[in-house]
Amino acid sequence: MRNFIWSLMLLFFGILTVSSQTNGIEKGTYLSKNKGQRIKLNLLDDNKYELVFYSGDYQVKGDSLLFAKNTEAQTNFDLSFKVDKKAKSIKVNFKDPAYYAFYIGTQKGKEEVKYQRISDIKTKVDPDYSKVDLDFEIEKADFLYLVYEEYGAESTVFKYAIPKDASEVTISYELAVLGDLKIAGYFDRTTNELKISEQSGLNPLIFTNAKDPQPAKKDSKVRPLETKSIANWTYSGKDASSYDYGEAVAVDSAAVVTAPPVYSSGYNFKLKVEDNLKKAIESTKKVSNKFLVVVVDSKNKSIKEKFDAFVKEQETQTGYNMYDSYNALYDIYNYYLAGSDDKKWLKNNNINDDPRIIILNGEGKQLAIAKSDLATQQYHFSYYDDLYRKLQRANAFLSIDTALKNKKASDADLIAAFNKAALLEPSYYYGDPISDSNSTEFVITKTDLNQKEVSQTWKKLIESHQKDKSVNMYLVETILKEIKNQGFTKQLFNTDRILNDTDFLAIDYLLNHSEDIESKRAEFNSKQGELHTVGNVVSEIADALQQNLYLSQDGASGEINRDKVNSLYKRIIDSGKGNFDAYRNYFYYLAELQEKDGSNVTFLKEFSTYFDSTLAGGSPIEKLDAIFSTLDSSSSYSYDGWNSFKYYHSDLCNNAAWTVVENPMNANYLKDAIKWSEYSLVLTKNSPYYLDTLAQLYYKDGQKQKAIEMQKLAVKYLNDTVDEETASNIKEVLTKMSNGTY
Repeated sequence: MRNFIWSLMLLFFGILTVSSQTNGIEKGTYLSKNKGQRIKLNLLDDNKYELVFYSGDYQVKGDSLLFAKNTEAQTNFDLSFKVDKKAKSIKVNFKDPAYYAFYIGTQKGKEEVKYQRISDIKTKVDPDYSKVDLDFEIEKADFLYLVYEEYGAESTVFKYAIPKDASEVTISYELAVLGDLKIAGYFDRTTNELKISEQSGLNPLIFTNAKDPQPAKKDSKVRPLETKSIANWTYSGKDASSYDYGEAVAVDSAAVVTAPPVYSSGYNFKLKVEDNLKKAIESTKKVSNKFLVVVVDSKNKSIKEKFDAFVKEQETQTGYNMYDSYNALYDIYNYYLAGSDDKKWLKNNNINDDPRIIILNGEGKQLAIAKSDLATQQYHFSYYDDLYRKLQRANAFLSIDTALKNKKASDADLIAAFNKAALLEPSYYYGDPISDSNSTEFVITKTDLNQKEVSQTWKKLIESHQKDKSVNMYLVETILKEIKNQGFTKQLFNTDRILNDTDFLAIDYLLNHSEDIESKRAEFNSKQGELHTVGNVVSEIADALQQNLYLSQDGASGEINRDKVNSLYKRIIDSGKGNFDAYRNYFYYLAELQEKDGSNVTFLKEFSTYFDSTLAGGSPIEKLDAIFSTLDSSSSYSYDGWNSFKYYHSDLCNNAAWTVVENPMNANYLKDAIKWSEYSLVLTKNSPYYLDTLAQLYYKDGQKQKAIEMQKLAVKYLNDTVDEETASNIKEVLTKMSNGTY
């Protein structure tokens, strides 16, 4: 047993308080109000007390003592939501985050979780730390993640379902006094001692029955001469910069809490349990994300009652997860209790003993097996448990292997197999898979794949669809995942790679069908019983092209694809399909290029066209707001919010204008640069950077007095956020303008 138990005992002697509805303190049992385990204080006769830190149910099996796991999901965070259908984002009120290591994350469907450190947000929105609570905004999403990072221990990750149309969430945190214990014990008959330890079995606590004669204690410990308690203890030479963790104690807690809090009675979800195995497999096959759990326990006379009770509990928990309406994300298992009619099937699959739990895919193929009963494994059958991700991975491997080996596999079979692998969720399990067939834990079916064979099959599939007249949305989804380095190659072989010829051919397929994709993706994303998150195809392609520039493969960088990437951007923009994301990435790419004569003509020409056609004329704020309202949810600026979107455009205009200031070869764009610079200051007023740019442009244009007045404003609005070198340069420019030496 780890020493954290004894540390907590010392802690409680310092903070324990007793409340009573009577006029004084009575003898009896008092219960703690802290989160985590309910601590009991028993005040006994003769002024004796007992402080009980853990209590619960236990079972005795032979000489083994089993402690029941606390199945109630404990959360240190308290959340309350408000709903407003008109809200474009979610306002967050984080109550007194103090100095805890908190993180907040959002997730749309099965996309990657986007995390932010709360202290970083605090620094941005309240740099003076003048407010106790923290107010900020997050994007609309399906799930909210809250993390309390434990130093030197397992951090706790809480995942919550965000109610539909949520507009505000209030978050408060209370440190749990005690987490759940994972302990077991056994009776050592050779010493008549009961030994209890954590799962490691190390450093057990040893107990003897109080009825047995107790050996006399021999006090042989060496006692200290003096004991002191010293605040902020230090010594000469001690590193003062060392991180101070205060008086925190290590709290043993589950790495991932597997159930969100219950906000309502939950959706009335019902499972359909088939009366024979064939029907159960067929029912599972109808839904792409489901697996079939087959329970074999013929020797257990009460198994039918236990199975029915388990199914009812699964319906309740799944309904809670779904909140107030059906959500296929959580409906991931069907259940079947094997009976006498299944003896032949069991024999054919070499299942000759029970209890056993077998998990099958929709084709009836075995994905996992455990030599265990239902009661032992039931906690695994939740969307939040990583078993589901292991099964998805095993199923993807098996599906592709089956499709590759089947010479009669249809085009639809191949697309389905690649799509299944592309949509895999990230797994949080990084250990070696269990291979012992007698293990009481699940043994996952392992399938080996040849990466070269998989790549060649994918290439042939893409080539065969180049002349399609109608789009295949499952193929579209698979391509998008693959070109963003999130698809089957990454999932199956865990390798990063740069775009290749097959990828560019696949992008051609997307662009050729872009209008068809856009008209069908909403319906595709909302398919009943399926989970899809296809975004605007042009935005998705633009993001993939941008990401590719920073990847490497076999010593080669994504930079080798620059010419192909440039031609794709040109093709998108010239076709009139260019949206904000396409232009943004295109400008980022062009801004790094120079012509042979040292100018930035290509960038400035393209930017000038974009500015005149998209930003100029009318109210800049209204125009930007109109563009912002059309952003796809997959756009990073849809996530970052309106203010970030506005700042991007003011900075983009300033940077374009600055290339004219610093590079004489761009002088032909002087008049345009003044327009861009003036625009940047409409969006972001009194920026010393932007004022400096505009002042220097005015001076170069012969408007010297106007330039001096503008530069004076640049100096006036200098503040602590401007580095010393830049501030000095801005002041120097004003001096030179004033004395005519600029």
